Order: sequence, then C-alpha cells, then structure tokens
Amino acid sequence: MPSPTQRVLSRVPLRLRPFLVRHRRLVKFLLVGGSCFLLTMVLNFGLRHTVFEEKPVVALTVATVVATVVSYVLNRQWSFRAHGRQREAVLYLVVSGLAVLVNDAPLVVSRYLLDLREPHVTAFAEEAADFLSGMIVGTFLAMLFRYWAMQRWVFTRRADPLPADRPRAGAGR
Repeated sequence: MPSPTQRVLSRVPLRLRPFLVRHRRLVKFLLVGGSCFLLTMVLNFGLRHTVFEEKPVVALTVATVVATVVSYVLNRQWSFRAHGRQREAVLYLVVSGLAVLVNDAPLVVSRYLLDLREPHVTAFAEEAADFLSGMIVGTFLAMLFRYWAMQRWVFTRRADPLPADRPRAGAGR
C-alpha cells in the first residue's frame, strides 16, 4: 500500500516529481507551515475579536505560540523525522520563541511606530495593516528564520538515507 506522500506524488505532473522529491523536506516544511498559518490566522482572528480586542499583538502572539506547538509535532513527526538530537525540543522552543518575536515585529512597527491604528486611520485600514504586517509579512519573515534555524541548530543529525540492504559508496574495498 503506497504511503500518503506516494499517493500525492502520483497525482503531480511527471516533470515536477524529481524537483519535489529532491526538495521533499522543504515541501513538507511548507505544507506544515501552510497548515499552521491557517491555524494561526483563525486563532488570531478569534482572539482579536473576543478575548484580546484591544491587544492585537497579544492575540497574534498567543495564536502563534499555539500554532508553534502544533508545528513542532508535525515537523518532528513528518518533515524532519529522520533528523534531530536529544535537546531538540529545547532548541526548537528557543528558535520558535525568537521566531514569535520576528513574527510580531512588523505588527509592532505598523501599530506603534507607524501609528496605523484608530483614530489615525479608519477601522478598515487598521485591520488591513494589522493583517498585512502581522499575518503576511511577520509570518513570511518568521518562516524564513525558522527554516534556516531549524536546519542549522535543531534538526541537524541525518539518519542513514540508504536502506540496510543497499551497499554504501566505498563499502567492500
């Protein structure tokens, strides 16, 4: 029975398959990230319009932290499952904590340095600026940071990519 990844690949045009296979870790990372982006967006929207009406940075931070926990589980079990170290959870939390700050920074700049909030702008302009700065720019910058940092410091050890029955290069000499 083919794996879910193999089933998806069978539906992708033949000319794209080698690229996707070659960059499978990045593709998996982006799929996990896209799912967690949607989760962050839904949580952020809900929190901004209920619990944290007057605190959009707190709402975004809470939503990002929840999505980060989900992201760790998904990335650990799927994207980077062949990599890792004993201290990876701690390193993941440190990198993710820094990434939350990276994610929040554009919203803080938009809101408090550029003053893109009511009464200086309309309610619609405030919502648009918050969404673009926090959810789009912040998430994009945090994603780049996370991918780089995860490969550099968290999921660094590689498992043996060859099955046990295949000879390794240089073996048997």
